[in-house]
Amino acid sequence: MSSNEPAKNMSIIVTKGTLDWAYPPFILATTAAAMGLEVTMFFTFYGLVLLKKDLNLSISTLGNSAMAMPMMGAHMVMPNLVSAIPGVDAMVTSMMKNLIKKKGVASIEDLRAAAVESEVHMIACQMTMDLFEYKQSDLIDGLTIGGAATYIETATKCDINLYI
Repeated sequence: MSSNEPAKNMSIIVTKGTLDWAYPPFILATTAAAMGLEVTMFFTFYGLVLLKKDLNLSISTLGNSAMAMPMMGAHMVMPNLVSAIPGVDAMVTSMMKNLIKKKGVASIEDLRAAAVESEVHMIACQMTMDLFEYKQSDLIDGLTIGGAATYIETATKCDINLYI
């Protein structure tokens, strides 16, 4: 492949299941698919929740020191300490969902549907399903259930491999 030719295949390992961490893998997957790449997403550990039929995603300020929410013409930094206050995570999640809606950003449900429509290959990690006691009926239709070997078989053939 010459340096001028675009990549043809991409894989993404999805390990996080919070609202803010759900956006990067779905945006990258749907964009790559729209650009003609074959895309595979491997959902493991906490990322597996993004395949549940009913999503109820939230975010937390804990461990997210870069979080700054736009407020009153400025950006309010959300220190880790505020996560210890009861109800703060629910409030921050609500603020983020309102901001997403206000700015016209697609929901995770919409992005996931776009990924399905774009024929993004989604693999649900069997070990994670067993570990967290998920049934296939808990997850959306059209998935491949597989383990690390299933993902690696695909990843070794990909031009781009991402870990998110």
